[in-house]
Amino acid sequence: MAEIVFCRECNNILYPREDKENQKLLFSCRNCDHSEVAPTSMVFRNEVLHTASERTQIIQDVAADPTLPRTKGVRCAKCGHGEAVFFQSTSRSDTEGMTLFFVCCKTECQYRWRD
Repeated sequence: MAEIVFCRECNNILYPREDKENQKLLFSCRNCDHSEVAPTSMVFRNEVLHTASERTQIIQDVAADPTLPRTKGVRCAKCGHGEAVFFQSTSRSDTEGMTLFFVCCKTECQYRWRD
């Protein structure tokens, strides 16, 4: 199991860096000049791929979020309520455009749909 290594000088995270001249793996701080030799020559990389719906998970009470814009120009398909919060999401895929997500403001409903 890989562990996160922190800088002894400033407590920021250390990132792997190759010392090509000495052919060693180092952990270096991006904040100060501190570097140290890595205890092992292995670097792990974990890439997590998400679908668009996973990247835009709705947390509970999103309809009460005062930072999100609201509209009364839509009707909820589930309960007929006339107010919803909305936000945009862009996909990393070039084939998908920007998606507009709506969440019904009625507390009992909070139905989610996209446009």
